Amino acid sequence: MSDDAEPFKPKSDFLRVMQERGYIHQITDVEALDAALLGGVVTAYVGYDCTADSLHIGNLISIMMLRWFQRTGHRPITLMGGGTTKVGDPTDKDQQRPLLTDAVINANLASIKGAFQKFVSFGEGPTDALMVNNADWLEKLGYVEFLREFGVHFTINRMLAFDSVKLRLEREQPMSFLEFNYMLMQATDFRELGLRHGCTLQMGGSDQWGNIINGVELNRRMDARQAFGLTTPLLTTASGEKMGKTVGGAVWLNADRLSPYDYWQMWRNTEDADVGKFLRLFTELPLDEIAKLAALQGSEINEAKKVLANEATTLLHGASAAQAAAAAAKAAAEGGISDDMPTYTIDRSGHPEWQYGRTPAAILVAARLVPSMSEARRKIAEGAVRINDNIVTTEIKTISWKELDPEHGTFKVQLGKNRSKIVLVKPV
Repeated sequence: MSDDAEPFKPKSDFLRVMQERGYIHQITDVEALDAALLGGVVTAYVGYDCTADSLHIGNLISIMMLRWFQRTGHRPITLMGGGTTKVGDPTDKDQQRPLLTDAVINANLASIKGAFQKFVSFGEGPTDALMVNNADWLEKLGYVEFLREFGVHFTINRMLAFDSVKLRLEREQPMSFLEFNYMLMQATDFRELGLRHGCTLQMGGSDQWGNIINGVELNRRMDARQAFGLTTPLLTTASGEKMGKTVGGAVWLNADRLSPYDYWQMWRNTEDADVGKFLRLFTELPLDEIAKLAALQGSEINEAKKVLANEATTLLHGASAAQAAAAAAKAAAEGGISDDMPTYTIDRSGHPEWQYGRTPAAILVAARLVPSMSEARRKIAEGAVRINDNIVTTEIKTISWKELDPEHGTFKVQLGKNRSKIVLVKPV
């Protein structure tokens, strides 16, 4: 197809939604996939390794794809990497991940299951989602048998050409033989899901393209089965930062790792230029309504950001949590305090030097807004810290316990020149 050819216009509801909302980066044989989606229920999967006890916002775009896949009449599979986590995906990594024990992997798996239930419906129906663990088959494969059955379908030449390997070697960072086998294991997942559940589509981020292609080809080589791959673009903000990067670290999906209030605030602080894109990707608002919101100018764009925050938080945490977060944010903006703001305790007993209070830098660390005293001092020097709505100008002056809010017994601590992070610190 020439560069000036008309872009493909899908007839299937799923690909049409994906195209209109900006989810698509690459697809294998888009016309055949479109025809398959029109022909009946298709099964697709996305894989998630269990490297932490919560998924993060980087996983959200693929979860939304699974949600739309089900909403347009198809069956999603969330593949939990109980087996592949023991190896570690080398994609986009300069060094090998720490190897986790079985107990940690199983605990992580159990902890992240709940996030999916907010977005897709599980059950026994033809389009109900399935949750599958690749440990069910990977741990049963003997190593020699695995290599004899699957290794013959992969060449070292091609494996060395994949970005996940090539970039590591170009940076002169070592790649273990254990990691090198990851792409074989992921391809095996795709084939196994095809045999067990009729799965013909794997979806993932653009960095997974090579691994997905391996699975597509393995299905064809071993079983003469047509399979497809679909990837999303690398998601960055308008300023070029990785989506979800915040002053406080990763944006987790589990409420016990990141409060609904902080989650709401993250969306509320979206850059102006990203509002339309994020509304398309992370909400289900109609496209015409999104276009009107994205077209707002000046201070009015803040209303669109609040809509984005409300809609995204409702999907993950529910409407009541979103409403509480919005109310707390409104109170904070007006100089008030709300019980829905995240609260961190600070121990003042047994420390004579803390008898009268703490320094702003120490309070900032206690609030978990920065990882170290040196980072706290840097933020104070930038004029990016407020305590009790007052800009902090020095790291030395002690903030007295007498300055606590009398009703709540807390300091109100804000980080970011746009007050992007607001928490309460409660001495005990």
